Amino acid sequence: MNHEQQSENMMGYLPIPVLLMKVSLPMILSMLVQALYNVVDSIFVSRINADAFAALNLMFPIQTLMIAAGAGTGVGINALLSKSLGEKKFKQANEAAKNGIFLAICSYLLFLLIGAFGSHLYFEGMHVNAETVSNGTIYMRIVTMGSFGLFIQMVMERLLQSTGLSIYSMITQMLGAFINLILDPVLIFGVFGLPGMGAAGAAIATITGQIIAAILAVYFNIHKNKELAIGMKGFRPNKQIIGKIYSVGIPAIFMQAIGSIMNFGMNQILLMVDATQVGVNVFGAYFKLNSLIFMPVFGLNNGMIPILAYNYGARKRKRIIDTVKYSLLIAFCFMVIGMGMFLGIPGKLLSFFDATEEMAAMGVPAFRIICISFLFAGFCIVLLSVFQAFGSGMLSLIVSVSRQLLVLLPVAYVFAVTMGIDAVWWSFPIAEIASISLSLIFYRHLYRTKIAPLEDEKHETASE
Repeated sequence: MNHEQQSENMMGYLPIPVLLMKVSLPMILSMLVQALYNVVDSIFVSRINADAFAALNLMFPIQTLMIAAGAGTGVGINALLSKSLGEKKFKQANEAAKNGIFLAICSYLLFLLIGAFGSHLYFEGMHVNAETVSNGTIYMRIVTMGSFGLFIQMVMERLLQSTGLSIYSMITQMLGAFINLILDPVLIFGVFGLPGMGAAGAAIATITGQIIAAILAVYFNIHKNKELAIGMKGFRPNKQIIGKIYSVGIPAIFMQAIGSIMNFGMNQILLMVDATQVGVNVFGAYFKLNSLIFMPVFGLNNGMIPILAYNYGARKRKRIIDTVKYSLLIAFCFMVIGMGMFLGIPGKLLSFFDATEEMAAMGVPAFRIICISFLFAGFCIVLLSVFQAFGSGMLSLIVSVSRQLLVLLPVAYVFAVTMGIDAVWWSFPIAEIASISLSLIFYRHLYRTKIAPLEDEKHETASE
């Protein structure tokens, strides 16, 4: 390493394959663990009864909405902070971090109100049975009103990721997941003399893990993150910084929130043609399991975004192109593995959720149909994150709206009405094909307007 490299963030000089693995691998591992504990959480709840499992599945759109608010804001923070560091604008980087913390607190207050006053109304409006309403209301109130740990954890982990300290964000996420896994059976079923709390126990286990992880993430940022000063003394919100964060963050929030709308809409379509809630539980089981495949790709993207943003700020075209190529290859490998699982052992996967004969009969063919979409999904996820890294989050939003609201839900509805519930699952591969087509068109435009005009600095070739 030469003197010039020593004075630069590693985002600007490490070989891309090494850098991508160094930054992304901790996040891939931590998000895989997160996905695993979400699956295990659902497995434990499914052992209570089918109504409790249905309540958890119907609550999932609200949880997705919370994650959208936190992760979308984090994408905006990550893009601005990494770009600022690449441009050596360290004061702006610190301001991005502080305003990001402020926005996380605002997000929590919003969901505190939603949970306190809207939980019962949410489940009452779905016209499900009384036990599902009761379990769902309790779970939703606890998870939303205790979500300050989730929002603080997410923003603090983004600050670590933006400065290349992904190993610490991995530690915080793994700790939160481990705590949740330990507490789940203790609080749900009652162990060591404690009473079984059912769905409420699952919710308490979840927020406890998030709060402890958030505390550790704050500690790491204060004591390990030397590139940022996040002291909030004398802080005042900066409209310009918040505007820059949300110029990328709002499209990202909406993009992920669209997933919440899709999930809610799909549940309503399934309940419309299947009042027994079996279809809802098949869909819920699929969504929990597919996170084992998709979350590692999202972890890859979380590492890819700051690399792209930094090198865009540093005007290093070759490093940008190499990052996109390697990310696409890795994402495709994950998806092929996932497709093999869903094609080969769908019955075994469903058995984890104590599936009845009716659930297995519907779920096995459903899993095999839906997983066809995996072949295209990896490419789409990577390309959407490329758009976000370059401040073109609106392109990601357009693709997501088109896929989930303009194609997936309408096709699912038409298939449900005309051919029944077994045809609904074909809407997933159809929507993914439409999504990859639009994503490629937008990437070609992005390349021509933002990547191709960049001229690599002469020292880049020498340093690599």
